[in-house]
Amino acid sequence: MAEGKSRKDSKKKPPSALHVVQGVEGGHDGMPGSESKAFRPARRNNNHLTTNEYVDGILAGDRTIIGRAITLIESNARQHQEQAQELLKEILPHSGNSIRVGITGVPGAGKSTFIEALGCQLTDAGNKVAVMAVDPSSSLTKGSILGDKTRMEQLSRDPNAFIRPSPSGGTLGGVARKTRETIIVFEAAGFNVVLVETIGVGQNEITVRSMVDFFLLILIAGAGDELQGIKRGVMEIADAIIINKADGDNIKAAKLARAEYERAIHYLQPATKGWNTGVHTASAIHGDGIKEIWDIITEYRAATKASGVFDERRREQSRLWLHSMLEERIKEMFYSQPDVVSALPKIERAVMDGSLPAAQAAWEILNLLDKS
Repeated sequence: MAEGKSRKDSKKKPPSALHVVQGVEGGHDGMPGSESKAFRPARRNNNHLTTNEYVDGILAGDRTIIGRAITLIESNARQHQEQAQELLKEILPHSGNSIRVGITGVPGAGKSTFIEALGCQLTDAGNKVAVMAVDPSSSLTKGSILGDKTRMEQLSRDPNAFIRPSPSGGTLGGVARKTRETIIVFEAAGFNVVLVETIGVGQNEITVRSMVDFFLLILIAGAGDELQGIKRGVMEIADAIIINKADGDNIKAAKLARAEYERAIHYLQPATKGWNTGVHTASAIHGDGIKEIWDIITEYRAATKASGVFDERRREQSRLWLHSMLEERIKEMFYSQPDVVSALPKIERAVMDGSLPAAQAAWEILNLLDKS
């Protein structure tokens, strides 16, 4: 009887973070019954949605449509990209009302545990939290782990949270190519806190700094300099540093590490004008210090709003977004030129064989554009 009861009870448990809803395209948040009752778009045989249906679904907070919209944005297909840009234009006026927090750290620092602890506290307080968990993509297979939903099991089941695992696609800076656009979708859907977890690849974290309002660096005590090499380049762009895992026998070491980093940042320029970067301790697994970290982020937002730095940074980020899109589009157009497609394999072989210097090869390819 006990075994039968256990099986019966197990059926009543919430679905795991890996649950798949049949008939829904990739990018869905994995939670059944997630469509809002206020909005149910017509389903066609080809499962295609119009731009207006995407817009209405996002503004209504329909989780399935949100997931599908992000998948549309991440697609490299030309027709998808065109519709994605139409969609972004329509929802852009409804965005911008969140606090965007970038979170990075050394491997094993407990970033996912910290994000789940912070996210659960925020949703308990009535916030809507979106998490962008960017996983590293293999340079060989282009595949990625996408395991953050399994590591944030409690938060992934929270109806006021949305976790979007997304492959980096090899993008420098540890962020997915469409991270900026995905943030716009989340904000238009009513999420007032957006957390962006990055891979933690060192100085290229400057990329995520250009997308968020507040940048948080998570470290641990006693990891050794070879593991914490990331800190040298990232400390300069951090608005706060957290020494995580400050619990049990590690409390003393965490306090010593905090003092060490406080001395180090004393010689660095502040990452944000008018704000002094502080070093704090926390235990994500026990929830200690999490509320204090959010209080710091709230204080930061109020201070930078009052000084104008917050809005100035947002405007600068929009300018950088423009140039990022220009670079991406120019690269795409260049490699799709018929003359380049035709000549590139032969020139590549010459460079690989050592018969043609790379710089000269580059100029030869660029000269093809002048002739076309």
